[in-house]
Amino acid sequence: MISRISHQLRRVAAASAYAVLFAGSAMAADTLSIAATPVPHAEILEFIKPQLAKEGVDLKIKVFTDYVQPAVQVNEKHLDGNFFLHQPYLNEFKKSHKNDLEVPVAKVHVEPFAAYSSKYKKVADIPAGATVAIPNDPSNSGRALLLLAKQGLLKLKDPSNISATKKDIIENPKNLKFKELEAATLPRVLNQVDLALINTNYAIEAKLNPVKDSLFIEDANSPYANLLVAREDNKNSPAFKKLIAALNSPEVKKFIEEKYKGAVVPAF
Repeated sequence: MISRISHQLRRVAAASAYAVLFAGSAMAADTLSIAATPVPHAEILEFIKPQLAKEGVDLKIKVFTDYVQPAVQVNEKHLDGNFFLHQPYLNEFKKSHKNDLEVPVAKVHVEPFAAYSSKYKKVADIPAGATVAIPNDPSNSGRALLLLAKQGLLKLKDPSNISATKKDIIENPKNLKFKELEAATLPRVLNQVDLALINTNYAIEAKLNPVKDSLFIEDANSPYANLLVAREDNKNSPAFKKLIAALNSPEVKKFIEEKYKGAVVPAF
């Protein structure tokens, strides 16, 4: 009887030890909280989340619909990193936020910037005095002006200046009128303007296909690759290295090519 009780106690002790060991290993999983805009960034992260879980990384995806809070939250250490911006945007953000700690750790994709119109089918049809809506953040407004210049709709002092502003316009033959608006709102004003230059993530959310629905679009040589961003204090963490490897994997390249069909292009 005593030996039976002793055997049972040993089994309970072993089970308890296993449970503690299992709990310990579960607790040891690295957690990464990454800010992202909904499309395509959060969708790409959702795609790799199961694989990262197998590698011991619990990926928390925090979705934002603006271009400011994802960076702010990372700098304030409420989140570990973000996936939504390109290098020109990061450069401008660093100028206006002196304590910015963000560091790009991987290029993932390019979202070719495009112009849309609900009124006109050809560039030649855009009338004199047309109203053109462009993003109001410096990097993307410059990007919009460069794209307009490539179509011959205006001429810039320096056609290679990605930080160009309206002050850099030296010729405006159609006397275009500009509305600078928050990038996320541009699809909603498309019917109220003659032309709108819209970031692809917001275009896709609005069910616009940049390849089929745009009046004109950036070519594949765009310098605006979207980046995974960390901070100086966590950029070399094992969890981030696994995230980088997953985002730059052949599986993600295939996912981007098949899902977005040219509206989003791998940059690795």
